[in-house]
Amino acid sequence: MEFGFTTAAYVVAAVLFILSLGGLSGQESAKRAVWYGIVGMALAVFATLTGPGMGLWMLSVVLIAAGGLIGYMLASKVEMTQMPELVAGMHALVGLAAVFVGYNAHIEIVRVMAMDDTARKALEGFAALIAKKSSVEISILRVELFLGVFIGAITFTGSVIAYGKLSGRVTSAATKLPGGHMLNAAAAVISAVTLVMYMNSGDMLPLVIMTVAALFIGYHLIMGIGGADMPVVVSMLNSYSGWAAAAIGFSLGNDLLIVVGALVGSSGAILSYIMCKAMNRSFVSVILGGFGGAAGPAMEVEGEQVAIEADAVAAALNDADSVVIIPGYGMAVAQAQQAVSELTKRLRAKGKNVRFAIHPVAGRLPGHMNVLLAEAKVPYDIVLEMDEINDDFPETDVSIVIGSNDIVNPAAQEDPNSPIAGMPVLECWKSKQVFVSKRGQGTGYSGIENPLFYKENTRMFYGDAKDSLNKLLTMID
Repeated sequence: MEFGFTTAAYVVAAVLFILSLGGLSGQESAKRAVWYGIVGMALAVFATLTGPGMGLWMLSVVLIAAGGLIGYMLASKVEMTQMPELVAGMHALVGLAAVFVGYNAHIEIVRVMAMDDTARKALEGFAALIAKKSSVEISILRVELFLGVFIGAITFTGSVIAYGKLSGRVTSAATKLPGGHMLNAAAAVISAVTLVMYMNSGDMLPLVIMTVAALFIGYHLIMGIGGADMPVVVSMLNSYSGWAAAAIGFSLGNDLLIVVGALVGSSGAILSYIMCKAMNRSFVSVILGGFGGAAGPAMEVEGEQVAIEADAVAAALNDADSVVIIPGYGMAVAQAQQAVSELTKRLRAKGKNVRFAIHPVAGRLPGHMNVLLAEAKVPYDIVLEMDEINDDFPETDVSIVIGSNDIVNPAAQEDPNSPIAGMPVLECWKSKQVFVSKRGQGTGYSGIENPLFYKENTRMFYGDAKDSLNKLLTMID
């Protein structure tokens, strides 16, 4: 076989990607899984450069070197708190690549179809592949590139808006233009009509009209989603980027891109479904951008927030037998994970039962808190998911909430008009005492008031989480 090495390399790379994806499901195997992915991608790139359509070596090397340098520089500077924004940015690039590849495929189809048989025989690479296709295969290719551009355009603008919301450059509130879902529906109908027009004419104009409509859909879908639901959005866009990559693979006839795109797309969709279930959201409503706002006036919160100082928190911890720590995005912002880890070591050394409670959507990225705790070398066996620990709160002496809001908000159970109504939450208010480490009295990123902060057994431990915990460490016997 002329390109037997490429085929074999693609098979090995696909296996490595599958192993990588499987390994990322556990903290112990995650580091090894990342290396599987790195080796698989390096092999895939090398096989592609030496396989069908090889050429333009100098340009390829320059572009790979430039992209690698930019990626290295960005990754070196990005803090863990900025990882969700970085992921959203990567999704945007995948979507944009799908759009470019789709348009390039269209231009090549038009160019090749205009040639005579003699000129076609001299073609190389992707153009030669097009020249060998029948009219039916060309029609299939047009559908593939159309879908690739459609999904890619939605992914691009959706990811750009997600980046803006996560970085604070765009309001985190759910915002829709007048007309709401009807505008999205109209854009979808326009896209369907332009597909028929494109298949009949083969002109670029229907493709351009669809691209504009898809760009609007991506923008409007994500703008209509509130800050409380951004972890699901990141996962959903991950799925979109995967399907966009698969569409690129179909257009280019690249089997590995199809496999990898399907892996990313399906795993992202499954993760989105799991997270929607964890938030009591409808998966369909997530896809349609139809959540993130309250159904009516929120319940009035009575009482006042009572502050507490470090010495009183330390006294409670010294007297407690069981402690549950609930980390959130505030811990990431304050870079307090090392202080949390040290506090855990000291309390466990005193014979206390210390565990961590992780909500599926804690932070702004799936697994965000798990990564931070692993970085701080917190033992894996005391990091428990919500379903594993929720029933233990009534027997817990002290719960410490560090920078969390929605995932410990009793309004999810008590207020049917809350934007997070019905969302399963960590029921820490059932503990004997609750201490909340928080900068101030604001409602945080999602803008949702939390009745937990006003309950009789809750005390507010105000201040930067890292500074507060470091001060607390000096008072633990």
